[in-house]
Amino acid sequence: MIGLAKIMRLFLVVLMMFFASNSVAQEISEQSAYILAAGRRLPYLYGISLDAALDPSNNNTSHAIISRNKVALDRLDGQLLGDPANLLLSEDSESVYVINHHGSIDNGEFLQHGGRGQIALLDVETALDSRNDRTANALIRHMDSGGFGAIGAVLLPELIAVNNAENNLTEDGGNRIAFIDRRTGSLRGVVELALGSPEFECEDYPVPYVSPFGPPSNRAVLAPDPGFGCFPNPNGLALGVSSEGRRFLFTANGGTGDVSVIDLQLALSGDRQAEIDRIPNQVGAWGIAATPDGRYVFVAHGGSQDQSRAGNSIAIIDVDRVSQGSNSEVARILVGTDDPQQATHPLIPSVTPDGRELVVPNLRTNNVSIVNIELALAGSSNAEVARIPLTRADGNPARPKGTTISPDGRYAAVSGGSGSQPYSQELGYVYIIDLRTREVVSTVTGVGNDPYGLTFVYR
Repeated sequence: MIGLAKIMRLFLVVLMMFFASNSVAQEISEQSAYILAAGRRLPYLYGISLDAALDPSNNNTSHAIISRNKVALDRLDGQLLGDPANLLLSEDSESVYVINHHGSIDNGEFLQHGGRGQIALLDVETALDSRNDRTANALIRHMDSGGFGAIGAVLLPELIAVNNAENNLTEDGGNRIAFIDRRTGSLRGVVELALGSPEFECEDYPVPYVSPFGPPSNRAVLAPDPGFGCFPNPNGLALGVSSEGRRFLFTANGGTGDVSVIDLQLALSGDRQAEIDRIPNQVGAWGIAATPDGRYVFVAHGGSQDQSRAGNSIAIIDVDRVSQGSNSEVARILVGTDDPQQATHPLIPSVTPDGRELVVPNLRTNNVSIVNIELALAGSSNAEVARIPLTRADGNPARPKGTTISPDGRYAAVSGGSGSQPYSQELGYVYIIDLRTREVVSTVTGVGNDPYGLTFVYR
């Protein structure tokens, strides 16, 4: 039997845990929520107050924007520089890593693909201070991405893994995942994806590259090109974890239309050929996300880089099946349309913190899909449980691209915009969706020119 003293000790421990959890919950409830959004063609990191955005008087205005932060220093003639397409919030929410897709460039001049990728490190507290609006005060430093056309990225304890989707001054030719030291910015390692796919035989480039062979030669700047299909051109990047704890990186390959599986342990040991599998997809693999526990990975079939067509589905990969070497795609869900022939171009999905739902922006159909993951895994044709239309006050298409979900699972934020010139115009939108009511409850205008990546942060 358990003695009275031991029971009392257990009671005190439970009581202390109860008060501690309540204290943490109260601290979170007392914090204010913000959205950080990458403005892309207009190179600012935008800070948006969620409370201000939810004020009905601010709907369809830019009043909820509290700051615009430069992601690079101005050119000497005063021209804004940078191409912020993606971002990652540090574990302590003190810093944000902004992926400049083509580095510190003038988007109005740099119309081609294949700029040298760059990562800008910004201080969150400074970035959310309205006194620093339109300054570089939050910018701490830059890091080289290790390649060209950087986009997809994942935070590891000491490193940033980043996909370099392109080659020098061309959209085609990317096959590098670089590992950057978060403290120093040093390039610590590289994984080089194999060239070609079962459906496409390409030139005999040695991988990894060795002298006298350098990186692949440039291809045509614009698609379509007969050479497309040789290089994977990895876009989105996600971290998956099997039940036994094996970690894998998954890259959405827009060039070869598939997903690469990288054994993270091999990659972190310096193995440049840590790619262990290639999973075929529908078309145009681009956006990718994982459940909080890493068990499932979701691949959005967006726009093909070698043809003028787009996909309309989400593929679900079971990470345990990857670990076992078996067929790993366990479901494919039509999103954004009821017509299997209609292209919807799903782009950057997000998973709710409880791992139960997937939020998918559909660029061509200008709507957002909510997918019930349990129904999707069961093969239900009703897995898309909501489809939310997005509109703009000016009548132009919404073209949603990026998504993020608040840590409490209540709200989704969706970025969208046309990316039209002149890039100095603030044409981007951020839509706030209440995931309980499945409705757009606020629209923030003037968020960059063509916003992509975004995230919630509490202060």
